[in-house]
Amino acid sequence: MPAAALDPFLQDGAPPALVVQAYFADRVSLEAGIPVLERILGPGATCEAMAVRRFPVPQPGRGGCSYLVAYAGPAEDPEAWQAHYNAQHAPLMAELPGIRELEVYTPIPSSFPAVVWEPARSLQRNKVAFDSPQALEAALASPVRAKMRADFAAFPPYGGAVTHFPMLTFDPWTDR
Repeated sequence: MPAAALDPFLQDGAPPALVVQAYFADRVSLEAGIPVLERILGPGATCEAMAVRRFPVPQPGRGGCSYLVAYAGPAEDPEAWQAHYNAQHAPLMAELPGIRELEVYTPIPSSFPAVVWEPARSLQRNKVAFDSPQALEAALASPVRAKMRADFAAFPPYGGAVTHFPMLTFDPWTDR
């Protein structure tokens, strides 16, 4: 659900009303889970199947506030762009003070029924999680974030929108 956190570099407008992340062990499980997701989300949702890559952080845990970033693309050379991101940018993100979780998502082909859902087509997405919106704000104002902005300028050629949204994070099965 949306959170309020000030980013000193960016203001991308209002976050989405809700983001649901469903994790599946493999493609077969993902496709078997589509009917359940249809019942939960209903028509009109935007969905994207993505592979998850988790990066280690100094003090892992489940944070209560996530910063969701989407790179719409395109990149001139998507493989080179993602290689730079994973080798250079993600390790910088892992240095953010108070970070609890870091995941990078890359698209995979999916069988989402287009009649039910509008498929999203991102070059990449990522999530960094913190204990609270205040902890996220502190990380966004840190010197590490300034290093991340400098690295962003060094990305391989890329065009398209990049959005950043703070979201309250919870697991409906364990956070009751």
